Parts: sequence; C-alpha cells; structure tokens
Amino acid sequence: MSRMQQDLAAAQPNTKTPNGNSSTKSKPGMLRQALKSGAKPHVCIIGAGFAGLRCADILLQQGVKVTIFEARNRIGGRLCQAKVGDHLVDLGPNWIHGTENNPILDLVKETGTQTHSWGERQVTFDPEGNLMPEEDVAKVSESMWELIGKAFKHSNANSATIPASESLLDFIKEHADEQLRESFPIEYQASKDGKNEQVKMSKKELLLSLSEQWGSFVGGSVETQSLKFFWLEECLDGENLFCAGTYAKVLELVAKPALAGADVRFEHVVTKIRSEEQEGNPRVTIETANGVSESFDEVVVTTPLGWLKRNQHVFEPDLPERIVQGIDSLGYGNLDKVYITFPKAFWNDPIPEPQQNGHPLTKSQHHIPNTTSTTTPLHHPNSPSQNGTDPHPTIPNPTQNYPGFTNFLAHPSANPTNPNSQHQECLNLAAMPTPSAHPILLFYTTGPTSTKTSTLLKTHSTSPTTLRKALLSLFNPYISLLPNYTSANPACTPVDILATGWENDEFAGPSQRSAPANPINY
Repeated sequence: MSRMQQDLAAAQPNTKTPNGNSSTKSKPGMLRQALKSGAKPHVCIIGAGFAGLRCADILLQQGVKVTIFEARNRIGGRLCQAKVGDHLVDLGPNWIHGTENNPILDLVKETGTQTHSWGERQVTFDPEGNLMPEEDVAKVSESMWELIGKAFKHSNANSATIPASESLLDFIKEHADEQLRESFPIEYQASKDGKNEQVKMSKKELLLSLSEQWGSFVGGSVETQSLKFFWLEECLDGENLFCAGTYAKVLELVAKPALAGADVRFEHVVTKIRSEEQEGNPRVTIETANGVSESFDEVVVTTPLGWLKRNQHVFEPDLPERIVQGIDSLGYGNLDKVYITFPKAFWNDPIPEPQQNGHPLTKSQHHIPNTTSTTTPLHHPNSPSQNGTDPHPTIPNPTQNYPGFTNFLAHPSANPTNPNSQHQECLNLAAMPTPSAHPILLFYTTGPTSTKTSTLLKTHSTSPTTLRKALLSLFNPYISLLPNYTSANPACTPVDILATGWENDEFAGPSQRSAPANPINY
C-alpha cells in the first residue's frame, strides 16, 4: 500500500453531533477556543486554486468567516480550461491517478464527467524515425517498469539511508543488466559466452532510453528524480484514467461552497503577510498590490511552490529557517502541454498489419506499483471502459484506429529542434470516446522543451502567426512520422495550436529553476 493510500485510509471524517452539526472536539485549537467563547474567527485564504477552495469549504462548514484573496481574475489556479479550435481542453491536470478510494474519482462520477482508459497500445519510433518492432519494445519496456517497481520498494525500505544526491537513473543504470538478465536469460547467457554482445548492449540502450519516459511523469528528467524520495511518486492503486470531459464540471462543484459562502476577491495580489499582536491578540495583516490592508485571526497560504520560491520576502517576520530550507530544496519540475488540432485525424485511419505495435498488459505489470503517470499508462485494460474486467487483455484487432500513445526516442542528431535529446510523447485525442474525441494531438513537454516553448510564447506574444510557425517547427518532425502524413494533404495542416507555458506564469511557475544547483525533484 502506498503512503498516499495509507494517509487516505487513516483520514477520519469530522465528528458530527446528533443534530448534524460538527462537534467542537474535531476542530483545531484556535477554532475550538474561538467558538467556545462565542466568537466567529475570521480566516483569510491566499489563493483560490483547488487547495484554497477546498480549505474554504472545510472552514465554512465549521462556522468560520472566510475571505479569499486570489491574484487572478478566476478560480482554479492551474486547474483551468481553454479552447483549441472549437474544442475545450485542460491546461492543467488531465488525469485521475489511481481509482481505488480516490476522492477525485468520486467528484468526477458525481459530475458525470467522461473518463477514458487508454489501454496498453502504443507506438514507438527509434531516434532515426523508424517504427520499432512491437516485440523489441514490449519486453524491454516491461523490464524497465519492473525495475522501476523495484526502485519504489528500495526507496520505501531504505529512504533514510539513500544519499540525497542519488537519482532514479542511477538505480536504473546500476540494476539494468541484472534486470535484463532476468527478462532475457537466453540472450544474456550467449553474451556471457562472448556471443551476442551487440544484442545485450542494444537492449540495455533501449531500456535506458525508455526510462526517459519518467521525465514526462515528473516534469523533469529521470536524472533529477530523487531516489531517496521516490516513494512519494507512488500513488493510489487502480487505473490511471484520462479526464476526457475536462475538469471543468469538477472545478465548478468544488468551488460552489466557497463562491456561495466566502468573500472571494479577485485580482488581489498579496504583497505582504505580517504577523503581529493587536491589543494583546495575535493577528495577521494582509496587504495587496491594489492598496488593501486587512487583519485576520489566521491566514492559510495555498500558493504554488513556484510563487513561494520567488516571494519569501512578503512574509514578516521571515519564515522559520526550516520552512525556508524546505521551500528552497523542493522542486516539482516543469510539465507543459501543446495541443495541435487538425481538420481531421488523418493518422487515425485503420492501421495495416505491418504497422501494428500494440501489446497486451502482461501478468507481471499488474505487480508494478502505480505512479502519478501523465503519459504511458500502467494497469490499464485494452478497453475504453474504466471498468475493464479482463486481467490479461489481448492484443486489439490490428485494423482498429491508431493507438492512444506514441513514443519518440531521440538523440541530438535525430532532430535538430531537440538538441537536448529528450524523449517525446504524444497522445491521440481522436482515440477518446464520443463526444470527447477530437482531431487533436497532445504533446507533453518537459525540461528544455518546455523552456523552449515558454520562450517562444513570450517572444512572439504579439504575433500569433509567427508563434504558430515557431511552435510547429518543434513538433512537425514528429507529426510527419504518423500514418498517412503528406505535407500536400490539407488534412495534415494544423488549424490551431495551444501551448500552456506555465514557466511564464508569475503566480504558478517556475519552481525547478529556483532549485539548488543539480536539483533533485522531491
């Protein structure tokens, strides 16, 4: 059971009295003391993102007066949507990580939001743009995920003694040969006898290349994933579902209590958080860029890590050294999205047998710990239903539409627009169920690629045509590898493109850039 699962299992609902009201026994000390004296505490929440909205809901249930200062002109923080072409898409979270006892899934079901399980089918291109044989990728990929499962167990058991500088990639490199020897005993026996050494090396190179997928999970690179704190990435059991209908209705539901019961003030950028005593009582004064100065009994700060890294000066007195050290040391990477929409999904025509690259979920993969994956799924049935029952799904009919996932393995000479040799992944949104299916390719970007797209967004902010051309130059090398692509075909010419560029957002990111030299994502 993951630590997250343990935390959820240990969480207890608020105690209720017979009349349905919350008992003061369940309340924190400040609230309990204030309510007993007949006073109504006034709490300020900084930020109307998901955390701030949920915090407001809980406090309002306890009879607290709540004021929310939100810097933007909307709620939701990074949980927001925009249109690419005529289609609404999520700019922030896309996924539900684990379906067992997941409160987010409960909200999705309550709102009737459509979800999608992608299945295990995926296509992989090598660095030269050649389609890789299914068998070569499937078995090595399975070995890689088994190795990551071992890394989870190692991190859980030995976190206290693992050096802070040790990364997930270090673990993979150290144990790759051992893992491949288990998976390919015949080939490795031949190598031991001085034969087939090239096969051994090619499998190891492929495993290390496939391990770069982890960068898309954490918004960085596999080199910056801390092994010491790797256990933090293990999430709830069950499937990783894609939120096909977007999180719009979920956000509306979560925000409803706060919007109805709290004083929500938009476009209030906080510039000072001052703790002091007023007439013998501890108070916290909030100042904003538009001249507001107001005091509260308590303040809850729900801002993103990136904002905290850049704005520690707003706290007066200074934050305790331990908290400052934590803020400075933490990093969550930089994950962005680029949505590219077309007149039709030209790549989604039936796939001839030679191009079929789908593979089933093997028995061993069911024993790999689930992760906060944003791309290639684990524990998914080969079915669009979120309630698949077959524990060992079979390979889909080879004439069905193009798979949901495409992996592009890269090195510097393979693509001049990718000089950092980053693994690139693409999601086929035309493979989603009706009515959520759209002729859209979703590229997840991390690290240098995200920085590049953010730079383009900033540089060409006043010229949409130039920006579109610059962004497409980054992704055309991948798009051109897809089935049925020809540059002369109008169906292969994008009609719209949308990139998130969270690194440019003054209220959210970046966080990784502010981390110490040689950062490790905790």
